Order: sequence, then structure tokens, then C-alpha cells
Amino acid sequence: MAASTTGQTLAYPPASYIDPQSLMQIQSLELRAKSVVEGFFTGQHRSPYHGFSVEFTEYRQYSPGDDLRYLDWKLFARSDRYYIKRFEDETNLRCHLIIDNSRSMSFGSLGYTKEDYAKTLAATLAYFLTSQRDAVGLLRFSEHVDEFIPARYRVGQLRRVLVSLEHATDGVSSGIVSALEEAAERVRKRGMFVVVSDFLTDIEELHSRLGYLRSGGNEVVVFQVLDPAEINFEFEEAALFYDSETGREVYVDPKHARENYKKKLNEHLKNVAAMCDSLGIHIALLSTDTPLENALFDFLQTRSKVKQTQRR
Repeated sequence: MAASTTGQTLAYPPASYIDPQSLMQIQSLELRAKSVVEGFFTGQHRSPYHGFSVEFTEYRQYSPGDDLRYLDWKLFARSDRYYIKRFEDETNLRCHLIIDNSRSMSFGSLGYTKEDYAKTLAATLAYFLTSQRDAVGLLRFSEHVDEFIPARYRVGQLRRVLVSLEHATDGVSSGIVSALEEAAERVRKRGMFVVVSDFLTDIEELHSRLGYLRSGGNEVVVFQVLDPAEINFEFEEAALFYDSETGREVYVDPKHARENYKKKLNEHLKNVAAMCDSLGIHIALLSTDTPLENALFDFLQTRSKVKQTQRR
């Protein structure tokens, strides 16, 4: 499931994308990210939707006389076609990834958690941005900021970001409000922020902090990550439900609670989307069974629109 601020399902190009459950079996976060990025571009070149413009590193078909040093042999092995990499001469983007590691992100019904999915998404974006010679940084938070890595484009930066993402956190409640505030204070140069969270928090405070990021002239992209069980609430048996952030246990009969739960959740999701829309922030709702290639495609579309606006 993936939706835009308008609530419409995003139309992704048909491709053989990696099932998230299979992807999560890969232990190395870097290999997961590499698999998603390379699979995405292979799918793009095999797809009738190849007209989508990549604004970072652009691939084009080989023509006689092209410098063979820039042939992408890995892409050739997958697509049986010759493509040339074309690089821009300078860093295009300064991007900070803001990742929620709070306890609520530890929920998962598919054999992996929302946090696993969010980390893999962040690793994928970091891998992609680094390959495009963009500067990437990271801010991880739980109840407070756990680590901040300023955006850089240099040798070792991707490894530093990935190592940080692999660290476990002892955080309980979500400190997204203070994390966004600290991000705005510490990052002085204008760029892009990508925020990955379940956004199960108070909307009024969230509105002011996201607005603070936007007021500095930054582009902000939001990925709201939820587990399918949270979205559909398809529990059948009455049981004690544990609130991972407050520690409370509540006895719930799903048959009686389902309708009210889904009503409140949908209202919250609409409010989060409306808040982002009012601030000019792109938001995509991602269920953790959504292929990561779809999120990368969504990010590329957003970035492409930003660059087109900047050229006007």
C-alpha cells in the first residue's frame, strides 16, 4: 500500500521487484540497498515506462564511439543491453535522512519490524544518493536524538551511515518533535530532509516542527511506515494488547474494537496527510509489505519535480 497526500494509490511501473520478506532475509544492510537500487534500474530499462527521467545519474543506450570506460557491465549482465553512465560534475543534493527508532517501530507481523523496513529504506536512499555523488547525512532518534551524521559526499560516508543504521536503540517513546527541531537547528545549509516514521504522535506539535524545516527553504519528503496488521487490524482472538511505548496492557476484543480502531486510524492518517499537504510536503504511506523499489520510484519522482521547479 502506498498513497500520496491526495489519498490516491501511486501508479508504479510494472517490474519484477523484490518481495520485502525475501529482501529482509539478506543480513547485510548494504546488500539489501544494493539489491533494491540495481533491481530498480534493471526494471526501468526493461519496462515500457523507461521514459521516466532520472535527474541524478542518467543511463542511455550505448552508441558507437562512446567511451567504453563508462559502460555499466552489471546492468548489461542483467538486461543484455549496453548502457552508458553519465555523471554530473558536482553534488546535486544535500540530503539528511531522519529515521524513527522509537519502540513503536519495533512492531511487525511479517517476520520483520517497521524499524527493519525503515532502516532498509534509509539504506536504499543513502546508497542511491551516494552513487549519484549527492551528500547524504543521518539523524536517528527514539525518545531523543541517538546519533547525528552531517551530510557529506566523501569516501567512507555511506559506510558510516549504514553502520549507524544497524545500531540497536534502547529508546521507548517517540521524540520526533524534538528530533525535527534539532535537525532544523543543526543543519544550516538548505537541502532536503527525508523523514521516515509511523507518525503515531500528536499532529499539532508535528505541524509546527515540520513547518520549521520547510520555512528554511528545505524540501521535505515524508514516508509514513505502518505494518499491514496496524492498517487492517485483522486480529481475530480477544487478547491483551501491549503498548510498547507506555508499557500499558489493554484487553481488546478485535471483533468489537475493529470498526472504531479503523475509523480513528483513517482519521489520523487523513490528518497527517492534510498537514503535510498544507506545508507543501510530499507524503507517501507505505505498508511494510510494499516493495522498496516503489518507495525509491516515489522519491525520484518527487526529486525530479523539485529540480524542475528550481530551473524555472
